[in-house]
This record gives sequence, C-alpha cells and structure tokens, in this order.
Amino acid sequence: MADRLGIVAGSGDLPARIAGLCRDNDRDHFVLGIKGHADPALFSDCPQDWIRLGEGGRGIDLLHEHEVRDVVFAGAVRRPSLLELRPDRRTALFFARLGKAWIGDDSLLKALVSEMEGEGFRIVAPEDLLESAIATEGVFGRHAPDENAKQDILRGFELLQTLAAQDVGQSVVVQQGIILGIEAAEGTDALIRRCGPLQREGKRAVLVKAHKTGQERRLDLPAVGERTMLAAVEAGLQGVAIEAGGTLVLDRERMVEAADTAGLFLAGVRAPSGG
Repeated sequence: MADRLGIVAGSGDLPARIAGLCRDNDRDHFVLGIKGHADPALFSDCPQDWIRLGEGGRGIDLLHEHEVRDVVFAGAVRRPSLLELRPDRRTALFFARLGKAWIGDDSLLKALVSEMEGEGFRIVAPEDLLESAIATEGVFGRHAPDENAKQDILRGFELLQTLAAQDVGQSVVVQQGIILGIEAAEGTDALIRRCGPLQREGKRAVLVKAHKTGQERRLDLPAVGERTMLAAVEAGLQGVAIEAGGTLVLDRERMVEAADTAGLFLAGVRAPSGG
C-alpha cells in the first residue's frame, strides 16, 4: 500500500484533483490547506488542517502528526511580502538562511525541497500522480494553429527560454511577433485579460505557456485548465499553445469543448532545442 500522501494545497483545481485521485484509489491522504489560497469547499470530505503561509513550522508538525511520508505541493500561491507573511520561528529561520535568495522563485523552491527532505519527507511531483494530464504533442481539438500562429508560438518559446535565467514568467502573449505581455505575479488568466485589449487588427494573439528551464518541476510545473481557455475565448485570442511534456492539462475535455465552440486552437508543442 502506498504511503499516506500529504497534499499542500494552494489555489486552483489541482489540489482537489489529486485528493480525488487518492479517494478513487483508496490512498490515505491529508490536506494541508494554505489559508487565503486554497478553497475549503473543495476538501469538505478530506482529512485536513489549515495554516497561514508563514506557519511553515506548524505545517511540518502537522504533517508529522498525521504520519505523512509523501508530500505533493499543488496549486498556485501568491508570493506575500514579509510583513504579510508574519513567519513563525521555523519559517523565519528558513528565510534567514536563504538571505536574498528567497527573492527568486527557483532558489526558494529548491531550498523548500531540501528543507522538507531534511525532515524525512519524500517530495512527489503532481505529474507523477497525474501522468495522463501531462500535455502531449499535437492539436487537441478541431482547430490548428496557422502559419502566423506557429511563428508566434516559436517566438513565445524563445522568449520564455531567455527569461528563464531571470527567474520570471511561465507564459507570454504574442501577436504578429510582438510581445503583448509576460506573466508576472498576476498569473496566467490575469495576463490573458490584460493583453486582450492590447491586440491590434489582423491575426489574433496566442498564449504560450511552458515550464522554466531549470526550475523545480516537483513544486512548480505549470498547469492550464478550463478557466484558462475561457479567459482566452473572452479575450479574443487565436489559441493556446502549451509545452508538450512540460505542462499539466486539467479539464482537457472541457478545454477542448470551449476551444472548438469558439474556434480557438489548443495545441501541445515541443519546446525548441535548448528549452
């Protein structure tokens, strides 16, 4: 029997999807929800407890108390300021050891993995639990990107690869070779909404989403779902391109249905060499 899985839950549908998988497979699990990020309504039938983002020490104690061995981090978490964080003693010491490195997502996530492994936990990647959700290569629905869109997709991948060294961005919106927006703290859906009005006449823009080169995949693999596609439809984009093998696709059937109905494409694309 598999060890009890601890699900450290942020926002979005991914944590609930993993909890549902545990139920379907009779796997013991425990949800450690992040207040202000995860939705309590999604875990009403799960063993659970809740912590503030700054209560890392209490979170570790809770995972030990519930005899968790494997831990998966799932869902988005908005990065707070130190003032908002109000760290407990264990968390404060963690950030003190990091120094300025905590400013970068990649350094922070790698340090978090090391900290958790030092406590005896085994970090599990969401993709290892949801293998069928990993984006495959090809067109998922009835509509395919045209030649202009393919050039914009390539441009998007190239930019994301360049940005990886700066530890920013998993998504960009490109129209006719012009970068309309780069994902920052607002998240993918807000990026799409921001860029919709920036489009000019002619071929519509595309969203390109990929994992950051060298990032800690176990904690920060990008994901798209139905809400992403609905945002793209509302913004009037031409379609969505995601990295094959590097992005989780949640609600695939509903995403395809929304894309087909609106005439958008949804495609898995291999990153160019070096991605």
